[in-house]
Amino acid sequence: MKKLMLTVVGLSLAGCCLFENQKPADVAAVSPDGKNEIRLWTDPLAYEVVRGGQVVVAKSEIGMKVDGACLNGAKRKGFRFSTEKRTGFVETPIYKKDRIDLSGNETFVDFGEWGVRLAARNDGVAYRFETKMPGKVKVNCEKAEVNVPDADLRSCVYQTGWFGGEECVPTVGRIGDISHEEQGKKMIYLPLMYTLADDTTVAVTDADVRDYPVWYLKRAEDGCGVPLESVFAGWPTKTHRHGNDGQVAVGGRWVRVDEYADYLVETEGTRTFPWRAFILGDAPKALCESDLVQALSAPQAKYDFSWVKPGKVAWDWWNAFDNLGEEKGCTTKTYERFIDFAAKTGVEYVIFDEGWSEKLNIWKFHPRVDVPHLIDYANKKGVGIILWMAWAQVVGDEERVASHFAKLGAKGFKVDFMDRGDAEVERFLWKFADACARNRMVIDYHGAHRPTGMSRAYPNVLNYEGIHGLEQMKWFGGAYDFMANDVAAFFGRQTAGPMDYTPGAMVNYPVGKYPKKTADFNPWINPGSEGTRCHQMAMMVAYEAPLQMLSDSPTNYEKNMECFAFMAATPVVWADTVGLGGCPRKFAAVARKAKDGAWYAAALNASEAREFTLDTSFLGSGNWTAEVFRDAADSDSAPTHYVHEKGKSVKAGEKIVFRMAKGGGFVVKFVK
Repeated sequence: MKKLMLTVVGLSLAGCCLFENQKPADVAAVSPDGKNEIRLWTDPLAYEVVRGGQVVVAKSEIGMKVDGACLNGAKRKGFRFSTEKRTGFVETPIYKKDRIDLSGNETFVDFGEWGVRLAARNDGVAYRFETKMPGKVKVNCEKAEVNVPDADLRSCVYQTGWFGGEECVPTVGRIGDISHEEQGKKMIYLPLMYTLADDTTVAVTDADVRDYPVWYLKRAEDGCGVPLESVFAGWPTKTHRHGNDGQVAVGGRWVRVDEYADYLVETEGTRTFPWRAFILGDAPKALCESDLVQALSAPQAKYDFSWVKPGKVAWDWWNAFDNLGEEKGCTTKTYERFIDFAAKTGVEYVIFDEGWSEKLNIWKFHPRVDVPHLIDYANKKGVGIILWMAWAQVVGDEERVASHFAKLGAKGFKVDFMDRGDAEVERFLWKFADACARNRMVIDYHGAHRPTGMSRAYPNVLNYEGIHGLEQMKWFGGAYDFMANDVAAFFGRQTAGPMDYTPGAMVNYPVGKYPKKTADFNPWINPGSEGTRCHQMAMMVAYEAPLQMLSDSPTNYEKNMECFAFMAATPVVWADTVGLGGCPRKFAAVARKAKDGAWYAAALNASEAREFTLDTSFLGSGNWTAEVFRDAADSDSAPTHYVHEKGKSVKAGEKIVFRMAKGGGFVVKFVK
């Protein structure tokens, strides 16, 4: 592993300049509102990001090497540049808003066979390389540094790990505390979010990643401010398929990399490359409103997507196939129980997680699970079936898998265990999305990296994991501060797009008191959550998820129908989103407008009790009726306790004070 990692890290171009006595930038792009600016120097290539006159990303070198030639501007005799104004809107029926404003200003710097495009919008800026070279080319490496201007930042949210599924616990701290030695074997996953002393907030991520590896960062040894250098996974030259018990000849659970090439990808010579994007706002709450990733990504594929149905999912795996019910385990009767429950409560889908087929073989049904009968049974009740599968069962066979199970009547797939960020995986994600689009199948890319905008091109790709979600309670329990994880995810990971966190636990334990495994308690079979019931309910609004999995069992939900009915009726796509407040160390609050005109407001609290004043100005005007779920006075010690208020009269602009318990929260529905 050490040898492998050194090979991959070595793909980054070396060096970080301090740029003393720097000359003015050669070109720039400025947002329509004049607040955001991205500047470019051409010899050598470097960029700088500015918001409101303040440098938020210090001068950072960039470059590419293609077929051995350096694209870095050095020693060029000249360049041309042109500007373009973007306008208009794109309708987005499966998103956190009903449309995206595409307004922005772009500058293209042309060096001949290649160039750099700068984009500036009111919610952020970005740059990317573009080439116009004949035939196929090999991209040897890319340099994409990020120099954070000040080591003494207010806060930062980041995850570190290997090339993988990006499911690590986020760190909330100062980015200057990351040592180069600590990062020697790990990368920083994106988005990387940080806040400056005046609350100005930056989230670093990538957009429109196609036929290319995703972007990672690591701490550089020296440079200006806090220097971060880029890391990209090379093209896999040697892989093996791995099952539960070791290497296998076909199928398996993972396709693991044994060796990487000394280049990133062989690709078309005339193309655009991924955006290096910087979401900008005056405070952390602005991040949830940004459309930068979607706005910069590829437009919708030329298919009819009117059939795509977002919704909730009754999920089997987390609750051990409703272990509390009469029927135990993964069987036909168990799934009939899930389907009946979904049909009765208006839940759109049931997932068949691992166990519906024989071990890691999607072409042979398990003897205890009559899959054709169950799909027919569900379809007649208006419930769609989504089938789980490890990606090793699908890769290389995408079209056959999509068409076969579509003909069987299934409605989609949950694909798991990619756990990689190289260009080969990216090709698979796009290829399978296309095959599923043509066969009218939805997708949840579980075991995948954070989203990079694919859902704009393929709205049938409804969700992605890349998150340290509730499933982690089954093996980590109360080993760390899960409440901090939940709040940090809102500001960090969610900035890139939807996340398959799988909320909705009805067994709730006080913060810091999650039980350890004993003879009487097995968290693998009977898992729960830390924090309050209202914290779990608030996630239905706080977390974006057009395909939202309800983690707990029908039995537990039937015991708590007052809460479940509200969660099941909460929308999963929205007409508008407004950040209300918070910061990664404390809490997160958001308001979202439903397609029918109702508004929802929700907050997630970290591990210290606090009060939050909800300003209802987002309602606009008029009188509204509110339905409220909030923490009870004793929720710190009795987290399943809550207060449910109906018919509360609220005038738009009124302020409502909420006391949030440790690991607490609230959720409110406003109807005019």
